[in-house]
Parts: sequence; C-alpha cells; structure tokens
Amino acid sequence: MNQKNILHNKYFLYVTEFFAGMSVMAVELGASRLMAPYFSSSQIVWTVIIGVIMIAMALGNVWGGRTADKKPSPDKLYGRLLLAAVWIALIPFAGRYMIAGISLLLAVFITKNFLVWAALFTCLAIFAFPCVLLGTVTPSLVKYSVSSLDDNGKTVGELGALNTIGSIIGTFLPTFVTIPAVGTAITFLIFSGVLAAISIVYFLSMRKKMVKCALTVVLILVLGMASKSFSFAFWEDGITLEDESIYNYLQVKESDRSVILSTNVLFGVQSILMKNASLTGMYYDYALAAPIMAGIPQADSPGNILVLGLGTGTFAKYCSEYFPGASIEGVEIDEKIAKLAGDYFEMPDTVDVSVYDGRSYLTASDKKYDVIMVDAYQDITIPFQMSSVEFFTEVREHLTDNGVMVVNMNMKSKSENSINDYLCDTIGAVFDHVYTAPVEGGTNCEVFAFQNPNTLNTFKDGCRNLEDSDLTAMMETVSDCLSLRECGDLILTDDKAPVEVLGMKVLDEIIADELDYYRALYLGKFL
Repeated sequence: MNQKNILHNKYFLYVTEFFAGMSVMAVELGASRLMAPYFSSSQIVWTVIIGVIMIAMALGNVWGGRTADKKPSPDKLYGRLLLAAVWIALIPFAGRYMIAGISLLLAVFITKNFLVWAALFTCLAIFAFPCVLLGTVTPSLVKYSVSSLDDNGKTVGELGALNTIGSIIGTFLPTFVTIPAVGTAITFLIFSGVLAAISIVYFLSMRKKMVKCALTVVLILVLGMASKSFSFAFWEDGITLEDESIYNYLQVKESDRSVILSTNVLFGVQSILMKNASLTGMYYDYALAAPIMAGIPQADSPGNILVLGLGTGTFAKYCSEYFPGASIEGVEIDEKIAKLAGDYFEMPDTVDVSVYDGRSYLTASDKKYDVIMVDAYQDITIPFQMSSVEFFTEVREHLTDNGVMVVNMNMKSKSENSINDYLCDTIGAVFDHVYTAPVEGGTNCEVFAFQNPNTLNTFKDGCRNLEDSDLTAMMETVSDCLSLRECGDLILTDDKAPVEVLGMKVLDEIIADELDYYRALYLGKFL
C-alpha cells in the first residue's frame, strides 16, 4: 500500500481521529487515578489535571496546525503518535518515581498550598507532553482529508464528531471497565497499544521506521509483563493487597498486630482490625460512646445502629461485640471495600451491608435508628452532599427521640473557620446539643449530636453498668474530653459546601507541620 492510497482512505484518517480523542480522555482519567493515591482525587486535583491537559491540547492544536501548513508530512504526524504511545506506556512505571521526586524537591521550598503545587508540577511533567502530541492530530488530519472547499465543512464536522465520540468512550471505558478490571498501569498500556498500532499500520504501509515500530512493540510487551509487579507504594514491602475500584485505590497491610485498609499511599487509615487488643486506640473507640448515650441496650429493644461510610466495618464490628443483639446496618458506596470487610477484617455476618450512597440510602428509608454514625469520606474530605444542613436534617429525622448522631471529622485544625468549624456549626443549626471529643494522639475529632437534654445522664449511667474494663476506661477518656460546642453561623448547604477547598487548607497545614522538620534538616545539611 503506498502513501497515496492510505492517506486517501478517509476511514483510516477517521480511525486515527477517533482513537486520538479516546486516548486523551483515557490519559486524563488515568492521570487522576495515578495521582489520587498521592495527592487525593479531590475537586482541586481534578481542576489541576483538567486545566493542564486542556492547555496542552491547545498548544498541540496550534503546533499541529502550523506544522501541517509548513510541512504537511504524514510521517511527522504518525511519528508523533508513536512517540505519544511510548510516553503513555511509560507513565505508570516512571510516573511513580517522578511524583516522589517532584514532591520531595518541592517540599524543601514550598510552605503553602503544597498539594496544589505538587499536583500541578507533577501533571505538567508527566501528562502535558503526550497531550500536546495528541493535540496535533486534528489540525493535521484536516490538512490531509480536506480535498476541496466544496466539502471541507462536512469533513471537518465528521472529524470533530469522531473525536468527540472517541472522547466519550474514552471517558467511560477506563472508569467502568479497564481500571476496575485490570488496573491503572494496564489501562495506560491498552491505550498506548492502540495509538502504537495506528502508527505502525501507517509506517508498515510506507515501509518506513520499521525498527522504531518493532522497538515500540517490544517496549509495550515488556511493560505489560512488568505490570504484574506494579505497585503504587513502590517503597513498601509486605503489602497484602493492592487493588483499584471505581472509586478508590485500595491497600491492605497486615502485621502481627493489625490489618489496615488505606485508600491513600502516603497517609490515612480507613479501617483497622486489631489482632491482639480489644480496642484500636483510634477514633472508632471514641465513637462507641454514641450507643451508650442512646441507651443501648434498652429494656424493650437491643437498639438499631446505622453506619454511613462502613469501610471494612471496624465500628460495626465493635458495636456487634459490645452491644450484642443490636441491629446493625452498614452502607458503603465502594463494593470492593465492602467485600474486603469479609475477606480480611472479620466483619460479622450479622451486619447488614448495602452497597449504596449514604445519603440516598437514608432518603429511601423510613426506619428510625438509635445511633447513626457518619464516617463517609472521599479521600481528604466528607462528600459535600453529606456535609450540608439538608443532610443533617435528614439524619435527625431518622433518629429516635433518644437517638444520637456521631460524626467523624478526620482533620483537626489550629486555624479559625476550618472545615471542622463549618461542620460543627452546620450540625449545630440542626441539633440542639452538640459535643466534641478530640482523639488523643491523632488528627480526628468525634462530634456527638442529639436532641434529648438527658443524653449525657444516660451516658453516665450506662458507663457505670459496663462490664468490660477496656471499654470502661475508654468511656472515661471520652467523658473527660467531651466539650459543649458553641455553634456559629458557618453553615454548609447543598448549594454551597466548598469542602474540598476547606479540607485542602487543613491538610496543607498538617503537611506543613510534618515537613518543617525534614525541610530544616535538608537545608541545614546541604545548603
């Protein structure tokens, strides 16, 4: 097949446009999954990713158009596609080290908005270049496919439509098919392989660059075999499980003392199973005060407990142990996390688990509960729809007269008007009584909210009747640190709940405190 034949075959050009559009979106979604374990998948990080890729595409459009006018050589276009395929194939493997290196370098010099800057520079270094190359496709193909002014509008429209359709498929395919099924690394390799195949078909027809094509195929195959040992946390040994779901990166680590679930490589414990201790020493223990405040068990009922944000069931498991007979329901939006609860964390079969969004589950239910635990997190922040005055009003309406809501806030802050202040004020706008209990030695704080003015008396009476010495000691700790919250007017609503921005500020504060020591050490040693 000669050059004239393959370029005059519009179907081949259309296939190029279709898969180029698909690959851009696949790279964008892959970028979010590759960066999420390190920087979170908050709206702020998404904004950085989308902004960088759109800028890269715009630059590619300009470059591609000028190149097509000056040197309208298809060899250049398909050479760029082959280079983009190689770069995309290398992203998940080299990208991990680049993320670590860029973050360590920036940590020395940046003291404010660290995550934003780290995400921005990482995105520029890793994802901008292949998107610039892919951005050159459309203007180049317009040059090759428009044969006369009579049908140029039709041809350009068809190319634009195919690019858009490819982008739509490239949005859904990684999210719902490839990433949950085979992971982020293989997803990058799949779309890299598609781009490489298009370029190779072209160069084979032209009998050009055969060695480069062969080397690209070998590279993708080698990386495919290497993907079996791919790990986001490449510096760690002894990880029991690494997996990905539609919503999260999942990591299970097991030691002689515990089994831990994390959805972030660098920090955070989402669930924990203690092997040789009755309690965790973490916020789950503090939250056990809520059933006692609600009077569980009662004379006429063993109690009803609902956990929104079940995780792998740490709180639910302790409730089943310390309050036997209580009806416990758990709601977890991530099906894979819910499955891990039984596989690794010994969650009792008596816990009724639903894979659902927490707020939607509550809306669809007419049942009232003695305790509702709200522990739903999306990386660093509570989902905005579960932080608003409308949501907490719905929670209150699903509580019994003696019912208690307990909310886990995962980031204590020293600054005023933090996300915790907003959450407490919002809760205080709905509930008559709001108390906080900061977790000793951690960044969590538990918020207890209720309507019954006698709840604390019920709690004191219940603590006196406890038989387990460890639980008794824990409740004494909670009692000592309980503090009445004087709520203000920082109210979050369904219309306005900037939880990502607020959460990022607190996280930035925590990271800055942690980095100060290492920054001083580095500067003192090398500068």
